[in-house]
Amino acid sequence: MIDAPNGRPNGRSRAAAPSARGRGRAPRAAGRPGAARRDRREETRTALLAAAGRLWAERGIHGASLDDIAAAAGLTKGAVYSNFTGKTDLVLALMERCTDASATVLRDALPLCARLAEDAHHCDDGCADGRLLALLLVEFWLYGMRDYAAGWRVADWWAEHRTRLAEGLPGDGPAGDAAARAALAVALDIGLAFQHLMDPDRVPADLYDRAVRLL
Repeated sequence: MIDAPNGRPNGRSRAAAPSARGRGRAPRAAGRPGAARRDRREETRTALLAAAGRLWAERGIHGASLDDIAAAAGLTKGAVYSNFTGKTDLVLALMERCTDASATVLRDALPLCARLAEDAHHCDDGCADGRLLALLLVEFWLYGMRDYAAGWRVADWWAEHRTRLAEGLPGDGPAGDAAARAALAVALDIGLAFQHLMDPDRVPADLYDRAVRLL
C-alpha cells in the first residue's frame, strides 16, 4: 500500500494495524473467561452440595440418587460427574463443607451439642440447623458402615479430624492421652446431640459442658 509522503511503501498495511493493537489487549481479555468458568464451576459445586444435603437428610444417602440430586439442583447428571468422581466423593465433599461451615468440635472445640444449647447454630449449603446436620452425620456413618470401600474413606475423614482436635488438648489427663480424649469428646458431642434432638426435655444440651470437664 502507498501512503507515505514520498510515495514509497510504508512496509505495512492498514489491515495489519488493528491485529497488532488486538494482540496488545489479548492477555487481559483471556483472563476473564477463565475466571468466569471457575466461578461457574464453584456455583455448580455449591448447588450440588446444597441439593445433596437436603435430599440426603430427608431421604437418606441410599434413598436419593445422583440423578435426583442433579435434578434438585437444576442441573444434569453430567454436571455431577464433572465435579465429583461419584457418590462417595460427593459424600466426603459434603462432610467437609458441613464441618467447615458449622465449626464443629472437630475443628475448634465448639461442639454441635454446645451450639444447640446456645441456639446459635448456623450452617449453609444444606446444613441449615442442628437437626439437619445431625441427620447428615447419621447418614455419613451409615453410608460408611454399609459400603466397605467408602467406609475406609469415611473412617479416615473422622481420624483426620480427631487428630486436629487432639492437637489442641494437653498430653495427659484422667481419661488417657490427647488422642483418646479427642475420640471421647467427639463421642460425647455426637451422642448427646442426638439424644437432645430426640428428647430435649430429658436430655438437656448443657450436659455436654459438664461431661467435657470430666475429661
